[in-house]
Amino acid sequence: MPITRFAPSPTGYLHLGHAYAALLAFRAAEEGRFLLRIEDIDPVRCKPEFTEAIIEDLRWLGLEWPEPVRHQSQHLADYAAALDKLRDRGLVYPCFCTRREIDQEAQRAAHAPHAEDGTLVYPGTCQHLSASERAEKLARQGSATWRLDIAAAMRQTGKLFWHDRVKGWVEANPALFGDVVLARKDVPTSYHLSVIVDDHAQGVTLVTRGKDLFASTHIHRLLQALLGFDTPGYHHHSLLTDSTGRRYAKRDKAATLRDWRERGETAEQVIKASFAFPDSLS
Repeated sequence: MPITRFAPSPTGYLHLGHAYAALLAFRAAEEGRFLLRIEDIDPVRCKPEFTEAIIEDLRWLGLEWPEPVRHQSQHLADYAAALDKLRDRGLVYPCFCTRREIDQEAQRAAHAPHAEDGTLVYPGTCQHLSASERAEKLARQGSATWRLDIAAAMRQTGKLFWHDRVKGWVEANPALFGDVVLARKDVPTSYHLSVIVDDHAQGVTLVTRGKDLFASTHIHRLLQALLGFDTPGYHHHSLLTDSTGRRYAKRDKAATLRDWRERGETAEQVIKASFAFPDSLS
């Protein structure tokens, strides 16, 4: 039986696109289980009032899930343990570069590479520091960002594949992203690390999420292999857009479910509006 999940970040109110994603995950669970997870690792942007609003909105839509809800902020030790396993195998290294320094290094390099998702590929500045240089910098700065050594990791895993319900079998190519961040100075994890730990811990068998996260799955497949986790199936669905073709965003107040409710709209009307945008889970 499928186990799916909807995993919003409480950084704003849910909008019509969120309703669509949640309903797709709920329906994909069929006779299995649909889980709610709150991805609240960002201590600055995530707010308790948005978590409460998320739960209220989803219940208004008629969605149900087993308790307790997993909150990422309550499982930082799980992510630290996963990072330690990778550190013990020499697959991560501390990075002391600021964002400005990374940008400046990229500007000095002709045709600085960008990842599939458009982000700048890290030039590997700190990868070549000696053990003594790393120890000295850690002692002086007190903390560091931790990056995955992609090349070393890929040598250990070899070729990897994952299955998407839209694209079929996909060969993972995490090298496109360079040495991604797995833990930050201010947050002891990252989206890449926490999401695969959570999916494994919760037994998720089908990940339904927007196609804007398709590229991230290359990294997630690699991390799953390194940590010995099962690989779920994936369905990267289309993204809802407004009448101008612009993606819905949390800053668009008129699109929030809270606004729909305040206008007197029913949950059935929201569901109908969400699924006026065609997608398939076949």
